[in-house]
Amino acid sequence: MRMKRNNDITIERSRGLMNQMYSACSQRWLLTMLALSVLGVTGCGGGSSAGAGSVTTTQAATPVITTTAAQNGAVIVSMSDSTAGATMYYTVDGSTPTSTAPQYLAPFLVAANETVNAIAVVSGDTNSTVASKAFTNTIPSGTLVWADNFGNSTSANVQPNPAIWTYDTGAGGWGNGELENYCSWGSTATPCTAASPNAYIGTDGYLHIVAQQQSASVYTSARLKTQGLFSFQYGRLEFKAEVPEEQGLWPAGWLMGNNEATSGWPACGEQDVLERKGVAVSPDFNEGSIHGPGFTGTNLGTTYNFPSGETAATWHTYGMIWKPGSISYYIDSPSNIYATYTPASLSGLAGSSWPFDGGQSNFILLNLAVGGAYPGSPDSTTVFPAEMVVQYVRLYTN
Repeated sequence: MRMKRNNDITIERSRGLMNQMYSACSQRWLLTMLALSVLGVTGCGGGSSAGAGSVTTTQAATPVITTTAAQNGAVIVSMSDSTAGATMYYTVDGSTPTSTAPQYLAPFLVAANETVNAIAVVSGDTNSTVASKAFTNTIPSGTLVWADNFGNSTSANVQPNPAIWTYDTGAGGWGNGELENYCSWGSTATPCTAASPNAYIGTDGYLHIVAQQQSASVYTSARLKTQGLFSFQYGRLEFKAEVPEEQGLWPAGWLMGNNEATSGWPACGEQDVLERKGVAVSPDFNEGSIHGPGFTGTNLGTTYNFPSGETAATWHTYGMIWKPGSISYYIDSPSNIYATYTPASLSGLAGSSWPFDGGQSNFILLNLAVGGAYPGSPDSTTVFPAEMVVQYVRLYTN
């Protein structure tokens, strides 16, 4: 047998030590694989090298753009994405969207020649490729492109279309010191009652929004909205309605930007088309206003006085014409414009900015508030139940 030389012994010892280290690494490897890849470590000894052990990224799935028919060639655009946690951003002018573009938050109407582009963004992933869909809608000005006419062919009161309308619910004043509890269709949460809904489509084919006094100082009503279900940017919007004229009541038909969910109010902008308060006066009136960053409250509002002998308690059409760079309000006819606002209207309002042309679409609200800073509280003359009745909501091309 050959005798081991010193260098042979040294080599064996080295091999034994390496085997021990390898064994230790093997036992620890499965437990530390994720941490090693994140830290870029290439072995148990903590070494690292450029590019080694880097995090593997994936690309967010490309958004899917789908459409449903509206009216007269217009479509409602919806988006979805298969990547969990994806946020979608879009443009409608053919430009490439980034994370500073409007966020997709609700289906929106397309009634013009537009190219919708969209991307999906997920933290830790690379952005998706751009989804694109071009629309060649040559629709004449003044064409009806969307409507809810509140039809009801049954012999009973029915729910407002749940594909269009959802609800704000609860109390808390809504930023205005209001007194009502807002109730959704079918709610039985006290003080709401399903047997006496605060919003329904009657057998007359009209939407009824009803303010009720359930007990002393306890009021219920409804605030319907299309948030998350339908929205639009630009067009001529009309509400045909008759409103109650009682102390402490505050009927309204208005809009807010979809980005209210992400940017809050007033950054989202607000357009008040139908709004009045209190008892009938002579001349009777409606107020048309806009609100945004640096111009809330009474900064930009105009009172329309009805002709002698007319009141808001009878049927009127309340309209808005929304175009790039302008918002106009009218009563009963698009030719009867009583107020127009533009970015120049913000002159002299410190810290103000125009939020109505940022690319986001707006959703619609209809409500009847009780009390608050604007109308004051009901008193002994206020008659309950009181109703705001709406015949239709219609949207036309400009």
